[in-house]
Amino acid sequence: MSKTLFSQGMADMQPASADSAAVRADHGDGHVGAAPILLQYWNAALRRKWIILAIVVLAMTAGVVYTLLARPQYEATAQIEISRDERNPTKIEGAQSETSMQDQEFYQTQYTLLESRSLAERVAQQLSLANNPDFYAAHGVEPPAAGNARDQVRNAGRLLLAHVEILPITRSRLVDVTYISGDPALSARIANAWVENYIQAAIDRRFASTVGDRKFLEGRLAELAVKLEQSERQAAEFASNKGIVPLNTTIGGDGRTQTQQTLAAAQLTALSNALADATADRIAAEARTGSATNDSVVENATVASLRQQRAEAAAEYATLMEKFEPGFPAARALQNKIASLDRAIGSEESRVNRARSTGYTEAARREANLRQQVAALSGRLGQENRDEIQYNIFLRDADTTRQLYDSLLQSYKEIGVAGIGANNISIVDRAEVPTSPSAPVLTVNLLVALLLGLGLAALVVVILEQIDEGLRDPSDVRRQLNVPLLGAVPMSDVESPVAELADPKSELSEAYLSVQTSLAFATDHGVPRSLMVTSSRPAEGKSLTAYALASVLARTGKSVILVDGDMRSPSVHELDGSTNVRGLSNALAGDDDWAANVRPNATGRFTVMSAGPTPPSAAELLSGARFATVLNELASRYDHVVIDAPPVLGLADAPIIARAVEASVFVVEANGVSVRGLRSAIGRLRQSQANLVGAVMTKLTSAGFGYGYGYGYGYGYGRTADVPAE
Repeated sequence: MSKTLFSQGMADMQPASADSAAVRADHGDGHVGAAPILLQYWNAALRRKWIILAIVVLAMTAGVVYTLLARPQYEATAQIEISRDERNPTKIEGAQSETSMQDQEFYQTQYTLLESRSLAERVAQQLSLANNPDFYAAHGVEPPAAGNARDQVRNAGRLLLAHVEILPITRSRLVDVTYISGDPALSARIANAWVENYIQAAIDRRFASTVGDRKFLEGRLAELAVKLEQSERQAAEFASNKGIVPLNTTIGGDGRTQTQQTLAAAQLTALSNALADATADRIAAEARTGSATNDSVVENATVASLRQQRAEAAAEYATLMEKFEPGFPAARALQNKIASLDRAIGSEESRVNRARSTGYTEAARREANLRQQVAALSGRLGQENRDEIQYNIFLRDADTTRQLYDSLLQSYKEIGVAGIGANNISIVDRAEVPTSPSAPVLTVNLLVALLLGLGLAALVVVILEQIDEGLRDPSDVRRQLNVPLLGAVPMSDVESPVAELADPKSELSEAYLSVQTSLAFATDHGVPRSLMVTSSRPAEGKSLTAYALASVLARTGKSVILVDGDMRSPSVHELDGSTNVRGLSNALAGDDDWAANVRPNATGRFTVMSAGPTPPSAAELLSGARFATVLNELASRYDHVVIDAPPVLGLADAPIIARAVEASVFVVEANGVSVRGLRSAIGRLRQSQANLVGAVMTKLTSAGFGYGYGYGYGYGYGRTADVPAE
């Protein structure tokens, strides 16, 4: 078979080979995906178990030492109740609305205030802790260097905050304030002072929160007082200038000025009433003057008396006339008396008539006078009503200012009372001096040390796993290298792995049989006719893999030849227990009798061609036309040609051989070369147009892959010895 025909046939078979290998790797084994994440963690822990154990033991030892050397600590606890609704006996609302905060925000704010720096410094100042050496000694620290008083208080406050604990009790309004120090009496004293100062600080803060409001209200009240005085003075001056004299002025319930009547209106009312009376008198007098019967005369008592006397005199005169003559002296005396009475009656009637006429005249004059006064006052009142519009404007301005002043004054009083009277915090239990130390506790410290040790160990393991870039899981081959996995080979614990390969039931033999089964799917005609086995560096197990594949293929009845293509560092003759006198280098150097360069292996199942004497330049021999000729001759004689090629990195031999063979197998050592190195080696093979059908992971141990040799084979590990060097 010529080189051209062999190469052409090899090129024709490459696509099918790659697809078949991928199918085998993806579906035949069924383990392309990564192991479960928890299982990966478990495997990493098994690989680093001694490191984990050492770190945990050191942490536990440190916990014991700390417990023995630590100073006893005493814990004192005071309990307070924080109510959401303020106790407000004055029933006066504060400046802040009760509905402005939600419960969660309110209580979280209180817890934060209990741990505030200002509260700690307040306690330090009250107890004079800044310059107290016993205070620092109770916490096991040295007193700070002398400085200003403010810095000393701050240092003491920071130390207090480092040893106080605020512990809200779930589903309640109670809060425990705990202080821990080396002095039991000091712990109790600080815990009690802490809650007392917290309550006082809350009161001070509430009172201080109204200072700004009070100052603002004070300023506004002063301004409104001046404005109110100006408004009232302006209204009074306007009324004085316009002659407006208000009567019965009152302040209504709404704070507005109410004027019932002015002086001009009152005067007009009185004059109107007098005018009405005068008009009535004038009408009555006019009626009496025009009447035929003088009622005044009739009703006059003097006239009536005089007429009564005349009637009596006339009656007496009539009686005398019955007995005497008119000339009778007594009769003449009565006549004179009657005449005198008549004159008196006439005179009185004349006077009454004159008085009636004079009364009418007076009534008419008085009516006219009053009517004139009413008309004048009516005009004045009209002007006053027009002036009263502006006067009312001044009054409304004064009323508005007065209402605002009264409202602000009421708010000012309420803020002052609310800021002092409201309190929603109370002490439930005061701290008592502890009688026994609360720390250190050996069990707690050991548990903490254990957790810290486990955490530190986990961190160390993660760091080591990140630093270690070698492949540990067979599933990483496809995921990290993008190469199908042909099989995973366990670590052999025997001195001679070749002897273990001779046993078909051994784990090593079964593993390589699985690799051979995967290779059967690499091409459409089964296992490739010519096969190169290489790796990224020496000592990864490629020579043993090549030897094992030749042995497994020969066991199926095929004629197989194993060629040691690593002429720089041959190792096949060592595995076979023979010498390396003649071999591939002789055939490539021009020895046409290639049969003289081969021999049966120790088992007699397949043929071996050793590397032969080391040439000056192995790459030149392999790149020559002679290598293809020899390979074609071997392929024509044997069913399968297996070549143990040199490592890829640093040498040109493997890429040259890869171009001539039908398929290449890449050997990867578990936990060996980094992923970057493996990718570089595979990249070189692919650049040489090699048909890389898959990879074999070797030296797999139970520590490296913790869920047993169940990766498609069903065997357990337990291997510890390394495979001998190639």
